[in-house]
Amino acid sequence: MSKNDAMLNKAKRVVIDYFNSRCDRTDNFKLTEDDVFIVWFSKTLQNWKALVSTTVFDGMYYEVTYNGDKKETYVDAYKKWENKCIPD
Repeated sequence: MSKNDAMLNKAKRVVIDYFNSRCDRTDNFKLTEDDVFIVWFSKTLQNWKALVSTTVFDGMYYEVTYNGDKKETYVDAYKKWENKCIPD
């Protein structure tokens, strides 16, 4: 496994753990790695960021950021409210 693969897998794992710790138990659903995908990824020096989405139709997307100086990972969870076309 390459170093980039390890970072991508970590980003997915962070989202899976975040989602599963907050989902409603009555839904009888747990997110797995097959339900998560990387939309965008960038690495600069010791830091990286990934935009992550899931197959769940809840309008959520996730931004996972790794701070290599502090060896900390952050997750921001966002809700998509609207997708509106603005013609030129």
